[in-house]
Amino acid sequence: MAMSPHFFNKREPETSPVRPGNSVSNVNSYGPSGTTGVQHASTMNSANPVNTAPAAPAASQSGSKLTVGPNIKLKGVEITDCDTLVVEGLVEATMDSRVIEISEHGAFKGSAEIDMAEIHGQFDGNLTVRQKLTIYATGKVSGKIRYGKVVIEEGGQLTGEIQSGAMPASKPASQLQAA
Repeated sequence: MAMSPHFFNKREPETSPVRPGNSVSNVNSYGPSGTTGVQHASTMNSANPVNTAPAAPAASQSGSKLTVGPNIKLKGVEITDCDTLVVEGLVEATMDSRVIEISEHGAFKGSAEIDMAEIHGQFDGNLTVRQKLTIYATGKVSGKIRYGKVVIEEGGQLTGEIQSGAMPASKPASQLQAA
């Protein structure tokens, strides 16, 4: 948080001119007596930003997210309590989640029960999408497929045993006990 140099009616002494490409910052420090002293930070290269905190995502997402990066193979697992699975590599698993996103070079083999699916790559197996299945131009979905709604871009492929119709949203066991 940046504060005005006139914060609490205290003024800082003027600093020497800054040359292009370099930056100097003033940092207030309060000594044991509470007086203000000015410290000059060492000269920094302008290519190194002062703020090293990661940038906040454009849309903050709540919940858990698992990303399987490119060239990563995840085999023989059961994925639970994951709100969003992003597949950029290869996943062979069973999962129950809210959202699955398969990138153009990603592949999922196995069984998945989810709310929404966005497929740019390949899905092979049993897929139940309770709400909306979106298959993009590079997407290929095969196996036993059930969905509430489907959107297929030109070039997208959907093959296998296919059932359409609204799927009831399932409640986790914790919500069933509370009801």
